[in-house]
Amino acid sequence: MITPCEVTPADISKVIQTLSKRLREDYVFPDVAKKMSDNLHKSFDEGFFTGITEGDSLAIVLTGFLREVTNDNHLKVTYKKDLIPDHEGSLGENQEWLDEWQKKAQLDNYGLHKVERLPGNVGLLDIREFYPPDWGGDIASAAMNFINATNAFIIDLRKCRGGDPGMVCFLLTYLFDEERVHLNDFYWRRGNTTEQYWTLPDVPGKRFRDKPVFVLISGETFSGGEEFAYDLKALKRATLIGEKTGGGANIGAPYRLTSHFEAFIPVGRPVNPITGTNWEGSGVTPDVPVMQNQAFKTAYMLALESIIASINGVPSELLKPLKEEALSALNEINFDE
Repeated sequence: MITPCEVTPADISKVIQTLSKRLREDYVFPDVAKKMSDNLHKSFDEGFFTGITEGDSLAIVLTGFLREVTNDNHLKVTYKKDLIPDHEGSLGENQEWLDEWQKKAQLDNYGLHKVERLPGNVGLLDIREFYPPDWGGDIASAAMNFINATNAFIIDLRKCRGGDPGMVCFLLTYLFDEERVHLNDFYWRRGNTTEQYWTLPDVPGKRFRDKPVFVLISGETFSGGEEFAYDLKALKRATLIGEKTGGGANIGAPYRLTSHFEAFIPVGRPVNPITGTNWEGSGVTPDVPVMQNQAFKTAYMLALESIIASINGVPSELLKPLKEEALSALNEINFDE
């Protein structure tokens, strides 16, 4: 009797057939898609997948096989023990799949793990994932308005794995004036179209304008997290601190291959309006390179120094307690810990 995690040669053949079709129809680079598809069929015919009997193993092998051809770390095949909803197009268009993803988003507080005022009046926001703004926009707005009165802002993306470009755009809007700013473009293979992303004309609450922003990045920062950092760097709106990011720019969607196999396939790519390119394969390079575990302390020190410098020359006793708090926090930073 076959257990749910076992796969037969017929299962493998069906997965490869469907995956090949999806790549040819949707992968962002048609010539690369053809190469992957041809290699999959050739390898199957030559017995490359013979002996694989478990779903998880097949998913790992297929993912490695695809990435050997493309070096595209967004490409992934996943085995699911639970049944995947029967849907022809992107699973992002399937309500059952969306409902499950939204439950996950809610349990993750829509990717916003911490918002805090640090001593010295420095704002901190820890973002782990960008979910659609119509799901978590009110949470994001609350976070941005909480830090609005701080004098400097640290955004921690060191564990951010990506997400929805709409939420990236929504949050970035808070960091610019009302005059709209061209953030990024996305080219989509289907339809051969390009979609522009600009800061929004309005966001709830106040904007964090004309004050220093520091963004923490690491090798784990990926996809939408990289877009957030890349756009800010291109626009010279923030100082990036930490390590080079993972290098995954192509934007994708999940597709059902069979009842237990799902593939995430890049269907588009960003084209930054300033650089004319993106961070695929190269990652986003920090302005201040330090080990990722030293990135926060470095950013906090720079933030406090910027606040102290802005206070100097301001003849107001009201600012004295803030300067003392900032100096005290600065003196307590220990890079040897």
